[in-house]
Amino acid sequence: MTKPHAARFSTTLAFLAFQFLVFSDAFTHQSIACLRVATPSTPTQLASSATDESGSFIENLTQRYELFQKSSSEGYDFKQNVAAAIAGEYDTAAVQSKIKESVESAPCVMFTWEASPACKKAIKYMDIAGASYKIVRLDDPWSEGNPIRVELGKMVGRSSVPCIFMGGKYVGGFDGGVGEDSPGILEMAFKGDFREKLKEVGAL
Repeated sequence: MTKPHAARFSTTLAFLAFQFLVFSDAFTHQSIACLRVATPSTPTQLASSATDESGSFIENLTQRYELFQKSSSEGYDFKQNVAAAIAGEYDTAAVQSKIKESVESAPCVMFTWEASPACKKAIKYMDIAGASYKIVRLDDPWSEGNPIRVELGKMVGRSSVPCIFMGGKYVGGFDGGVGEDSPGILEMAFKGDFREKLKEVGAL
């Protein structure tokens, strides 16, 4: 496969993956909405509802794809672009303010998803170290957590969870980060810096 063909194939594959993610998200929400309908509907009402939902779905898909494209044009990676599409429209200043407030609310703060294996490992390491930490869940509710994840990604250069701050500074996730100053707590532990950093910021 030539380089131009490989590039087009990668772009197409990325777009299809994005469509699948957005469709799955939209389908789930629409399915839940349908289950909440408690009163029977006439054929006319059902047809009208189907038309409205179809139009709403297309509009939602278009909006999310535009957000994906906008994020991509700003130089962010695929994972960050998908996060932006899933988050939808939001008040950027308000979300950034909320992040700042959370980061400054405790010596050690972790932004997490409850079901994430990496987040569970990070919590386990913190508990083993005897650290005092605050958890900010990005999945409770998702509607608030998704925009926070996008802005965290822009702020630190990585949209993965957990996103860990010590003393107000990003130190990485569990087993990765974005540089020597933020390698993640696993590498910090191997180097002997983990407990020292916790003590330094007053979390131990």
